[in-house]
Amino acid sequence: MEKKKDLEERTKKFALRIIKMYSALPKSTEAKVLGKQVLRSGTSVGAYYREASLGRSKAEFVARMVDCLKELEETTYWLELLIDGTILPKNKLSGLLLESNELTAIFVTIIKNTKTNLKKK
Repeated sequence: MEKKKDLEERTKKFALRIIKMYSALPKSTEAKVLGKQVLRSGTSVGAYYREASLGRSKAEFVARMVDCLKELEETTYWLELLIDGTILPKNKLSGLLLESNELTAIFVTIIKNTKTNLKKK
């Protein structure tokens, strides 16, 4: 239960960091378009995680966790575009990219372990 709360808090902090980053973006059209995309996907991770935690079955839990993973991958993509499009320097986004990659690794492990446990039953 403690790990669940830790991940709830961590995904919420991630969303808040995404919101802060979005607020600091330049006012160019490109920044606004990419910013809205990363804002949507980056803030969805925690919502999907909370939804997964309430899954009625292990299969439903896995499905929602896969949704978390998809949102993280999408977030990483938009962050990379912000860097590669020279909208923000890499050093400004390196912490968010690192957190996105760490959360991805955590969710992949959770999904694999849950699927393994499902097969054992």
